[in-house]
Amino acid sequence: MNITIKKALILGLAAVIQGLAMTFFLFPHFIPSGGAASISVLFNYLFEIPFALTLFILNASFLLAAVKWLGKESALWTMFCVTVTSATINTLTPYILAPISNVFLDLVLGAVIFGLGLGILFKMGASSGGMDILALILAKMTGLAPGRILFVVNGTLLLSTGFIVDVNIIIYAVICQFIATRILDIVYKYPVLHRISFVKN
Repeated sequence: MNITIKKALILGLAAVIQGLAMTFFLFPHFIPSGGAASISVLFNYLFEIPFALTLFILNASFLLAAVKWLGKESALWTMFCVTVTSATINTLTPYILAPISNVFLDLVLGAVIFGLGLGILFKMGASSGGMDILALILAKMTGLAPGRILFVVNGTLLLSTGFIVDVNIIIYAVICQFIATRILDIVYKYPVLHRISFVKN
């Protein structure tokens, strides 16, 4: 099988996994999945700027940065992953009428599954857009674990938003980020996963 097709299949699966985590476990409890979503909530609350517009500007800006710091291929794969994740969420959301379980169980399950998908994306040089791109760039520049960087960036943004909008939801989001980024780093560093190096950038 062609290497590009193999990479598309694996990244597509990882993007779907992320979409499933958000759709089934996080969004039913209104838990933001990251910093970009948090910024869009904050701007909408303070300036009534549409969520979609803020997310578009942020993702477009970070994708341009990804082209410069990570290369065109990484930026293109990120666009592919963002599209697959969005399609998964848009397709499944109408069928989710209520949370699957209580907020704590859904939070843990959602964070673990989300971190697994994100870890695969990072391992293969892609991301799910937004602050993930910034984390990849900083990881490349500093040599630090991308999950740790992502937690600091997203945690700061989520806490800032929480103090202005809704502290309870943001606390859940920070916990989600802590769990997800720990899973991300485990997947990113796991030696066995070096066997899939044939599909890395």
